[in-house]
Amino acid sequence: MKARFIVLLSAVMLGSGAFAQDCTTTAALAYDDAKAKNYDAAYEPLMKVKEECPDYSLATFQYLAMVLNYKIDKATGDEKAKYIDELIDVYMGRLEHYPEKTKKGDIYSDIALLKFDNKVGTTEDRFNAFDKAYTEDKDNFTSPKGLYAYFDLMVNMQDAGDRELQDVFDIYDRVMAKIEEEEINEADRLQPLIEKQDAGEDLTSKEAKTAKIAEQRLTNFNAVKNALNAKLGARADCDNLVPLYEKDFEAKKGDVSWLRNANARLSAKDCEDPLFFKISEALHQLEPSAASAYSLGQLAEADGDRSKALEYYNEAAELEEDPADKAKIYYRIAQNYKSSGSFSQARSFYKKAIQAKPSYGRAYLNIADMYADSANNCGETAFDKRAVYWLAAEYVAKAGRVDPSLSNHANATVAAYNGRAPQKADVFQEGKKAGDAIQIGCWIGETVRIPQL
Repeated sequence: MKARFIVLLSAVMLGSGAFAQDCTTTAALAYDDAKAKNYDAAYEPLMKVKEECPDYSLATFQYLAMVLNYKIDKATGDEKAKYIDELIDVYMGRLEHYPEKTKKGDIYSDIALLKFDNKVGTTEDRFNAFDKAYTEDKDNFTSPKGLYAYFDLMVNMQDAGDRELQDVFDIYDRVMAKIEEEEINEADRLQPLIEKQDAGEDLTSKEAKTAKIAEQRLTNFNAVKNALNAKLGARADCDNLVPLYEKDFEAKKGDVSWLRNANARLSAKDCEDPLFFKISEALHQLEPSAASAYSLGQLAEADGDRSKALEYYNEAAELEEDPADKAKIYYRIAQNYKSSGSFSQARSFYKKAIQAKPSYGRAYLNIADMYADSANNCGETAFDKRAVYWLAAEYVAKAGRVDPSLSNHANATVAAYNGRAPQKADVFQEGKKAGDAIQIGCWIGETVRIPQL
């Protein structure tokens, strides 16, 4: 009996070893084919490894995703549908077998995009796939295309009569907030690299790559925001919003959630309608918040009461916790001070906006604009006064770096400011050279270094 047990155990061990050896050999050959982009040859061996030994290596799922994406692009009809199903199974298998090395948001977003690109299921099915990515792992749902598709599908359902206009607004707000969050993350990565370059230091190859990726993602997110606003279109005009909220106001004026949503939408569009005032007041009485204070500030500003408006805006800034929204409030305060000629106070709030949201390029532009406007008043000599334009150009250049949507305008403005600044002959006549520091006086109080001309 004992001898029989040993024989059986040996057989099991030998079988297990043969099985493992077969996986190793099959996987190695399949991986080589996949690396060489010989995807057709890699397909069946990889599928075999996935089915028979899914825990062998994460690479099995990574290579299979590449192979199946290739085959989906080449196939049509039922064959294409088969490969799509297999790819979804691969994505879910990776999540099951390698959860610690796999982000749910990435996987669910990839599945949703696969369905979106290939029109799998109904519009609602595709929307629900993106909604799953957002609700189950919002932090890792960062695909610019995926975020756009999420909103696009909701708009399509509303156009078909399957959703209400408020549903469109809800998803729009959700997606825009996520994009702004990602923009802040990318700008945070980019900012120290810009500062390093501004200090005259070269970026390492790794840092240069990081900067390039951050700038590209900022460009992509900006494109998505423009597309979202174009898609939203006239749906969010005051002519549509006011009747939408007017009909429900009496029934909803005690509903904080409803008031909050209505207030945010009317505020975003600067709808100067009596309804906006009623909603803002009702919300501020029930739940004093950054949003309600900001709206009351808008109304006070529209009435010409700048002092009261600034009081409400400052209250809103203190109450606001979201960095992007806080930045918008600071920017509005800064704009008020700038328009009244209080440049120093305006700069203070523009810089607060930048601190809250490093990708706020327009804040940099406005600081540059104030510097340029002050050039004739800030300097003892004509040379020093013109040197202010170098400083203004630096701020404009930063605007273009952190907000790619401003790059064309920024490039043109930098060229214009540099054209007004001292030229090479002027620097020589002053007995100065590139790198020398020029102290800018008056309210500006900053130092600029002569650039290489």
